[in-house]
Amino acid sequence: MPDLRIEPATMDDLPELAGLLHDLFTLEADFAPDPAKQSRGLRLILEQPSRGRIFVLRNDRMIVGMINLLITISTAEGGFVLLLEDLVVHRDHRRLGYGSRLLRHAVGFAREKKFLRITLLTHEQDGVRGFYLKHGFCESGMRTMRLRVGDEG
Repeated sequence: MPDLRIEPATMDDLPELAGLLHDLFTLEADFAPDPAKQSRGLRLILEQPSRGRIFVLRNDRMIVGMINLLITISTAEGGFVLLLEDLVVHRDHRRLGYGSRLLRHAVGFAREKKFLRITLLTHEQDGVRGFYLKHGFCESGMRTMRLRVGDEG
């Protein structure tokens, strides 16, 4: 699709972004789709760019995919790093290279802005882990743990 472009998401994109996250969280056992929560989280990022960036891959009709990068500080790295929170492509446009295109854009953004690392959590479903390995990510000896300390919704 020659009319595809990657650009920063805007507040007007919230309904489509929440829809993409609904599809993503339907696939992931650790999370449940909740449009109100997803919209609230997206809004928090869009309202303050110091929290992160959301980039969308769009054509003239729709958002085809999105990538969400959160900004944090690593004491191990001694500077700013990114957490890749969400990468999702619309179900009708998967396996066409669009996820790779969004990921390359995110890596370029990270390099341009001098971030020191991109970290992400993934699972094995449908070769997702292999996708990130193919793009230069490496596995860590760290193990994910969670503790829910509150629920605002």
